[in-house]
Order: sequence, then C-alpha cells, then structure tokens
Amino acid sequence: MTAHLRTTAAAPRTRYAASAAAVLLGLTAALTGCSAEERDPDAGTNGVGKLSAKKIEGRAIKAADAADAVRLSGNVVSKGRTYELDMRLREDGGSGRVTTGSSTFELLRVKKDLYLKADAAFWKSQQEKPSKADAEAAGKLDDKYVKVPPADPAYQQFTGFTDMSVLLDGLLVLHGDRSKGERTEIGGVRAIRVAAGGGTGGTIDVSLEGTPYPLRFQRAGDAGVLRLTDWNKDFGLKAPEKDDIVDYGQEITTE
Repeated sequence: MTAHLRTTAAAPRTRYAASAAAVLLGLTAALTGCSAEERDPDAGTNGVGKLSAKKIEGRAIKAADAADAVRLSGNVVSKGRTYELDMRLREDGGSGRVTTGSSTFELLRVKKDLYLKADAAFWKSQQEKPSKADAEAAGKLDDKYVKVPPADPAYQQFTGFTDMSVLLDGLLVLHGDRSKGERTEIGGVRAIRVAAGGGTGGTIDVSLEGTPYPLRFQRAGDAGVLRLTDWNKDFGLKAPEKDDIVDYGQEITTE
C-alpha cells in the first residue's frame, strides 16, 4: 500500500519537472534569440546598415535614380518661400498639389504638356489690381485645367514640380562630412539615417528593407522635410478631357 502511494505521488512530480524543463528551454531559446538579434541589428535587413555612411547614401541615390515612380510629399523652403508638395512622379510626367502662401494649385504634366488647375481666387491673385473683367475671367477658369504654353515664363518653374529627375537631383543633396546616425522607422519600415555636417547639412533615412530607397529627407538649414513613398508604384497619367481645358489667353505670372 505504501509503495503504491509512493509510485502514484511520484508521477505528478515527474510531469511537473518535464513541463518546467520545457518552459526553461523555451525561455532560453527566446533569450538566446534576443541576444543574437542584439548582437546583429542587421539580421533580416538588406545589409546596407553595415556599410559606411557614404556608401549607404550612394546606394540610396542609385536606387532612386533607377526607380520608375515615386510619391514625394512635405515642404520645401526656397528663396524665402515655403512650398507644400504632394506630388506623384514618374519619368514621363507627374501630378499633384502645390501650396505656397495662400495659393493652392494642381499640376498635371503628360510628357511635354503641362496643365495647371486652380480656383478663381488664385487666378485673381495673378493680377496686381484685378478689374471686373479679370474677375469674370477668373470665374471661367475656376477649377478648370489651363494648358501652360512652353514659351510662358511660368512653364519652366511649374514643370520642375512635375519632373522626377529634377526634383530628386535638386532636393536630395547633403552638405558636409557624412556619418551614420540612428536606426529609425519610417512608415513602419526600418531605416538607417545618414547625417551630413552633424545633421546641419541635412539627413537622409534609407530603407533597411528590400531596395534601399530614401524614405525621408531633411534638407540642410531647415529648408524642408520630404517623405518619399510608393517607390515604383505606377499610377494613371493622362491629359484632361477637352471640356475641362480652357485657354488663359495671356502669360501666367508666378509672383
């Protein structure tokens, strides 16, 4: 009887011991995994985090140059003016919205054809002292696409907002010695920061996942912060319907 009781009592302890051992093994494995991850923060990434700051920047610029499309949003300060941008760009054109001061307008470029759409207030603001006729004309242009003639002085400035190569080459510029900064996360994507001049010369956050695209760029001298998303995601780009296009009939000023 006594032996039987001893045998029965020992069984639960054996099961408990086995369960405890399993938990301990699982915990050890988890801790070992964490330690390995801490030792190698580049585990599961594209590996650019192991490169020098200069090489990381080079990989990002190369990836941007090879891309077919991108969405660029944020703000840019140029010649004392702040431009809020939200543009979708590809090699043969682009579309989106630009805001500067109290003026907001939409731009659409299909190959060489550039169209501008704005409300009546925008068109009235293009005249120093708008007359009644100017106000009436502005009303006809309200929320319509105006095809900007290539000879118009505004064509070059507005086209720049829709040119993927011009924008990326002109905006993604760092000044000063490069250094590797902190690891960040942009839109849920792991990234590594490259700083120039200790950060005063601009910073660029480069994706550590997949292709090392630039994801965020802070321009030198607090001249704006830009987000770069939707890399290589195509989007529809076509000229407006004829009924949505009107002739402005004179030069479009940009002041």
